[in-house]
Amino acid sequence: MEKITILIADDHKLIRETWSFILNSDPRFSVIAQCSNGEEAISLAQQLRPKVVLLDINMSPISGIEATEQIRKYSPASKIIGVSMHSQPAYVKKLLKLGAHGYVTKNSPQQEMFEAIMEVTSGNRYICSEVKTILSEQMFEDDTTSGANSLSNRELEIIKYIKDGLSSKEIATALNISLKTVEVHRHNILKKLNLKNSAALVNFINNEGLAI
Repeated sequence: MEKITILIADDHKLIRETWSFILNSDPRFSVIAQCSNGEEAISLAQQLRPKVVLLDINMSPISGIEATEQIRKYSPASKIIGVSMHSQPAYVKKLLKLGAHGYVTKNSPQQEMFEAIMEVTSGNRYICSEVKTILSEQMFEDDTTSGANSLSNRELEIIKYIKDGLSSKEIATALNISLKTVEVHRHNILKKLNLKNSAALVNFINNEGLAI
């Protein structure tokens, strides 16, 4: 049987090497490359056309979410599995909307990663059990759209720019929207996260690792 070729993109060397060893120990898989940032992931995916890309969504300066769009453009046959410490469904939904095929957290066991790879290569989508549990719990809550899970894609974009240190004016220029629109988004973000001001927002982003 032809092996499933895999590209691993993660900014932690130990994680890359550990997963390479584990996956290469299984006769079904072959890790053909690994890299530490989104730019390299895009380039390697374009060159090597792996069947699966294990993509850490928290890399910088190009996040896994931004890299997903580019990999889908240059290597459309590659199946992307987002890998992250985040279990918030808001991130999962955003990544899948951009064309990823699966999502696992770094709390996921080895067997679940294997299952995710086999599922996406079979043409299916895969969401790890940790995120599925959160989604099922939300179904029984009165307010399923509170906190980080209520943030829109645009608000998540703005949060990333805030984390990168951009002012509202710079964010407006980067997104080609008005300054007033940015300020409205910032106000809505504070309200949804139950924060009092921009300083509290920056602290929250840094402490919680919210921006991706």
